[in-house]
This record gives sequence, C-alpha cells and structure tokens, in this order.
Amino acid sequence: MNVEKPNLAPTEINLHQKSRLLEIAFSDGFRFKYPCEYLRVYSTSAEVKVMDKPVHGKERVNISQLEPQGTYAIRIHFDDGHDTGIFSWGTLYELGVNYQQRWQDYLDKLEQFGLTRGEGRATDKDGKVTIKILYFIQLAKISGKDEEEIVLPDSVTNAETLLAWLRKRGPSWNEPFADDKVQVTVNRQFAEPYTLIEHGDEVAIVPGSE
Repeated sequence: MNVEKPNLAPTEINLHQKSRLLEIAFSDGFRFKYPCEYLRVYSTSAEVKVMDKPVHGKERVNISQLEPQGTYAIRIHFDDGHDTGIFSWGTLYELGVNYQQRWQDYLDKLEQFGLTRGEGRATDKDGKVTIKILYFIQLAKISGKDEEEIVLPDSVTNAETLLAWLRKRGPSWNEPFADDKVQVTVNRQFAEPYTLIEHGDEVAIVPGSE
C-alpha cells in the first residue's frame, strides 16, 4: 500500500526505551508505535538495502539517539552501532500504516533463509526460559491460580506466541486469552505482540476493557 502525504509532519515523538518502542503521532491524527527491531530491520541505509539476507538477531536492539535531519526526517542511532538510516516522515508513516504486512513479509523472508527470531534472548544455564505469569480477575478463575512459574517451549518467544500457547490448554482458554481480549505486561511494562519474553520475566495478563 503506497501512502501519499505531501504535507505530513509529526506532532509528537516519544521514545520508550524500556519497551523498545518509538511512538510518533502525525498531523492527520494517526499515531504509530514502532518496535525498535522493526525499524532496525527496515533501516533505510544503503548497506541494509543491498543485503541478500534479511537483518536478524535484533530482538533486543534499542534506539540510543534520535537526530533531526532538517524538517523532513530523523537519523536513528541504534545501540548496536548502526546509525546510517535516515527516515523521512513519509517513510515512517508508510512503515506505520503497513506494519502488519511489512512484519509478515519480514517473518516470511526469515523462514526463506532458514533464520528464526528469539535467538538473542536470555536463558538459564541449561538454555531454558522460565517465567512467572500473573493472572487477574476471571483469568485467575480459568487458570485455577493467581500466578504460576512455567518453563516455556522454544516456540514461545514473545507475547503473541505466549497467548497462542496458553490457548492450547483447552476450550475454556480460547476466547478469554484471545489477542484482542487481554492486555499483557512484561516486567510491568506494556507489551506489544512482538515484545520478547526472556528468562526471569514477570508477565501479567489482564482482561481488556470491553
């Protein structure tokens, strides 16, 4: 989807480093939250554009600095040392509008090259990821407990795959734990579907407001 916004300008820019998110509100009222990993793998720099394989292993990358480029763009400095990507407002708007398709394209390309996400996350000495899950209100009734400590399978790497895995526990879990029915926090920070889950994390799952 191509987006033509000739007079586009940001009205608000917020960097949430703990959540690894860049939030931008635009003059037409649209507001987007970009995972740092998403912006890193879709960097506008020439060195990224000419790569045959997709950028990967950036699940824990963060943004260290935002540098204005006149009135039309920002240069994003990532904490892995990459700082040659200059993102125009139009590019950022397009990345926001087309996030779902762009992210799926990236996941498909990783699979094509035999690459996976979650490779850089923290584990225990045996390579396992053990987390604490807190359940609230009716979710506690469904689970039969307020909290539990569990070892995650390798397939569970983020908030989205965690919810999908929990729904497999039985029919009574399907609807209450649907992506659009709950809010998830990781270490008391609001989580997006792509928020990485690591060993020792505390994950809270709360029913969303209707």
